[in-house]
Amino acid sequence: MQPPGVPFAWLTLPLLVQAAPDGSWCYDFQNPQCGPSHWKDVAHTCGGSAQSPIDIDRHQVKLDLGLGPFIFEGYDSAPPGPWWLLNDGHTVRLNLGRVRDQAQGQLCIRGGGLPHIYCALQLHFHWGSPTGNGSEHTLDGQRQPMEMHMVHMNTLYQSLEEARGHPGGLAVLAFLFKVQNEDNTNYNTIVSGLRNVSHQGESVELASTFRLDKLLPGHALLSRYYRYPGSLTTPACDEVVLWTIFEEPVPIGKAQLAQFVSTLQASPPGAQAVSMINNFRPAQPIGARRVLASPDATVSSAPPFCLLTEMWALLCLLLSIGWGPGLAGAP
Repeated sequence: MQPPGVPFAWLTLPLLVQAAPDGSWCYDFQNPQCGPSHWKDVAHTCGGSAQSPIDIDRHQVKLDLGLGPFIFEGYDSAPPGPWWLLNDGHTVRLNLGRVRDQAQGQLCIRGGGLPHIYCALQLHFHWGSPTGNGSEHTLDGQRQPMEMHMVHMNTLYQSLEEARGHPGGLAVLAFLFKVQNEDNTNYNTIVSGLRNVSHQGESVELASTFRLDKLLPGHALLSRYYRYPGSLTTPACDEVVLWTIFEEPVPIGKAQLAQFVSTLQASPPGAQAVSMINNFRPAQPIGARRVLASPDATVSSAPPFCLLTEMWALLCLLLSIGWGPGLAGAP
């Protein structure tokens, strides 16, 4: 099928970082009075029961054989563009140009247990500070240095606004990062562009596009992932996102990560400098949701304490029905 086009104007909107009309939300580094703990006062959905991000406890995930491999369409070639790098005051975002039909090289994903075809709109990052990690999702309670979100829109819908009104309207691929001494040259274009968007509101058109798959782990490693239904991670926190968190981290150089932490400002040119750090939302309650694991992903066995607890529960059950020692055959 040919997905509907989306006007480029939509892509100038912050997709996962949409402020309330009065601009009254922020991160704690900007002002704790409008940080994540207060977002539900700005948008009531932020206090909902299916919020993101979450901690992925690999002792609690459920294996799902239906979570097969992804098919990445257009990721293996440099599209025509244009691509724009933008500092919106909350993150740095790469707008992936106007959404086109598949015949013109659209960037889309399918498979991977997704119900429909989803096409890419933008990608952006969340990071920490010089002294702390800043991924949004955590694995077994461990926060990683940085996280990248690739935002895709369900092709059933004509606009981002329409997609945000339906469960499953968006699919976000989340990639965690690990730090290494050597630079990851696949990120050179983005990292070198940070100095051109150091202040809020600044944007720059990239001189050329590149293959998006170069930003990802190797193809064979993309079959290891976790899936759960959640929300946008900033106001208005719409609960319309199918999240995929890949297990294999992306390497990034220590000096490259430092550029995100030290170069970007959350303030406009001429204003008092406010370093853009710790732009992540803390983990939200998982509630009744279940995290699913692809067949190749790590599913940890229950910790010894849990096994012991289950054994006691079984023993109590057997005793209650008369299977305990000396009770067999009792009237």
